[in-house]
Amino acid sequence: MVTAKITNITEGTSYDIVFHDDKTDFFYINRGLERGLNLDTLNAKVLNKTVTLHLPKLWLGTSEHIAQLAIGDEIIFTEFE
Repeated sequence: MVTAKITNITEGTSYDIVFHDDKTDFFYINRGLERGLNLDTLNAKVLNKTVTLHLPKLWLGTSEHIAQLAIGDEIIFTEFE
């Protein structure tokens, strides 16, 4: 689990949604636009806010792929169902 302040949200390749933090890191929701997420809605909810990200652990470290995105107790996106 990682917390990050989101400073920019962009469309990536293959309908991904890319979240940029206040450092130099970025994280993405794979094919987020195909999953019904909307850049305008996400900007309104998470831009300039601190979010909690669940990122899969890989044998080389942690992925930038977002498995779950939440603000406080509100889950904005999840793959855990």
